[in-house]
Amino acid sequence: MTWQAIVFLFVSSLAFGYSGYRFSLLLKMMSRQQGKALRLDRIPERIITTIANVLGQRAVLEKKAAGMMHATIFWGFLVITIGTVEQFVTTVYPPAHFEFIGPIAYSVLVWIQDIFTLAVLLAVSYACYRRYILRPEGLGKSKDAAIVLTLTGSLMVSILLMNGFRILGESPWWMEMMPISHRIASFLGRWGFSPELCLNLSTFFKWVHMLIVLGFSVYIPSSKHLHILAAGPNTFFKTLDREKGMKPINFENESVQQYGASKITDMSWKDTLDLYSCTECGRCQDLCPAYNTQKPLTPKMLILDLKSNLYRNQDKILAGKYDEVSSVIDTQVTDDVIWSCTSCRACEIACPVFIEHTDKIYDIRRNLVMMESRFPAEVQPVFKNMENNATPWAFSSADRANWAEGLSIQTMAQNPEIDVLLWVGCAGSYDDRNKKVLRAFASLLKKAGVKFAILGTEEKCTGDPARRIGNEYLYQTLAKDNIEVLNKYQVKKIVTACPHCFNTIKNEYKDFGGNYEVFHHSEFIAKLITEGKIKPTKTVEETVTFHDSCYLGRWNNIYDQPRSVLKSLPAINLVEMKSHHDQSLCCGAGGGRMWMEETLGKRINVARTEQALASNASIVASSCPFCMTMITDGVKTQEMQDKVKVMDIAELIDQATPS
Repeated sequence: MTWQAIVFLFVSSLAFGYSGYRFSLLLKMMSRQQGKALRLDRIPERIITTIANVLGQRAVLEKKAAGMMHATIFWGFLVITIGTVEQFVTTVYPPAHFEFIGPIAYSVLVWIQDIFTLAVLLAVSYACYRRYILRPEGLGKSKDAAIVLTLTGSLMVSILLMNGFRILGESPWWMEMMPISHRIASFLGRWGFSPELCLNLSTFFKWVHMLIVLGFSVYIPSSKHLHILAAGPNTFFKTLDREKGMKPINFENESVQQYGASKITDMSWKDTLDLYSCTECGRCQDLCPAYNTQKPLTPKMLILDLKSNLYRNQDKILAGKYDEVSSVIDTQVTDDVIWSCTSCRACEIACPVFIEHTDKIYDIRRNLVMMESRFPAEVQPVFKNMENNATPWAFSSADRANWAEGLSIQTMAQNPEIDVLLWVGCAGSYDDRNKKVLRAFASLLKKAGVKFAILGTEEKCTGDPARRIGNEYLYQTLAKDNIEVLNKYQVKKIVTACPHCFNTIKNEYKDFGGNYEVFHHSEFIAKLITEGKIKPTKTVEETVTFHDSCYLGRWNNIYDQPRSVLKSLPAINLVEMKSHHDQSLCCGAGGGRMWMEETLGKRINVARTEQALASNASIVASSCPFCMTMITDGVKTQEMQDKVKVMDIAELIDQATPS
């Protein structure tokens, strides 16, 4: 065995040994988290999703320039790693090169490696230009990134010089198949190096190459580039569907004494894997409505701060001293950070490695509310009203059906033989503006000949506001009451004009025995128009822009149906705001923010209203009672209420549809 082989085996054993030790600690910390259940359903779909997003870089490429840069580096490393393995093997046993695959295959391999080496070097150059010249806000400053970019660039240079000097030193048969290295060899040849010196220099740069790779193996477990290994598993274990309900708490389990997350150890193994997977790209921050209106929340820093908290408590976690683990609420993750979230889910949609930010915020809120009774003061009457009146507002439950006076709408108690149950929701029942929306939608159902009924005073708030704020117990109380009533009438189909009710009944009631076919009214109206049961014929000569509700769009992937409904209006001019579909800006009311004061930074609803007004639309169309309220207030703030109307799509269609 040569001295090079002995030195390499010694150094690589140290490097891989330390790296393996660090990874074992990371795995141990993850395994000691709460929530042991693995996501092992729909395995074929998970495999396909992982291939598409890891090997195919699909999510990364949604941001074109930065995505192509990252994808090039990723694909380049996959190809170049084959060459690196060959260098490792031949250092220990020189005859064990990869030429055994045949001259044609080997020629193709070295050609691809050579091209990708240059491509990665160019991608690294662009990454440096973007980070240090363009400096997009989402990236921020990172010594970690500077180190990795330097090492990556140096690695590519060492490979090119290793190959260039080897070509000069021994003229291998495959040298013509390395166009970049061959040109470098031609350039280096001008200096008149002897063949022996060239081979020595080639060996030198080979060692530079190998030592950088070994350095990477030592560095990665403690750096942000841990995502290189964590992102793949995180993608495999992602929530596969766009629809996503909150995780329920089993209050009947008496062994559970902690509700929500007080410490990092109260979070799940998937939460920890999320922390390991963050690339620090800042895409979540770029879309966050809280961050973009000067709130203290940035989804990126939330993940990094929680990761820092995990690492600070590493020794205590590994020793099983959970009582000594520090709180997740600290100088970085403050109460204001947690309460600033509108649960719009823009961060999760933007994340290329599928981190689930909202789960962590929900769990921290649950602890603050149920364990510490620590929440914004204005939320207290909301909880009280929901407990006493089954609505967030101080209205009597006996008045819940008053909106339908004079419309001859039956309740389920009067006629359970119906096609669909109309779930009214609290806004439709009590808010004067949204009562008009429900009356318009009920009018459409009648025009279409749909047999429907309401629950009337038997309906209660779905519990969504309580759950999003953190009062899971109150939510479950309301949810179970509603499910009992729905199941009593053997309800099969439900339609509602509220995306929050829609999301809760469709995605979350199933955990408590409530399984129904649930439609948002935009879906239902679109269906009725397609079937010819509704025919809007009256001309609407208006410029209309549509605001995407977060709980309709990002939570349930419903974008096309509301727009198809609007496009059915004769003569309408439908325009898009600057931010729409997945990129839409939240109205600011989600996550329980509807009932909280907004005292920090710019008001989110005003920022969204400004985008609506910039479209020069005369009507801002909505499909959510909360969004309607927030944008209406925004229009008033801008003193544009005499020029711009805010209307629900049901109102527009009803006005255009003759009886």
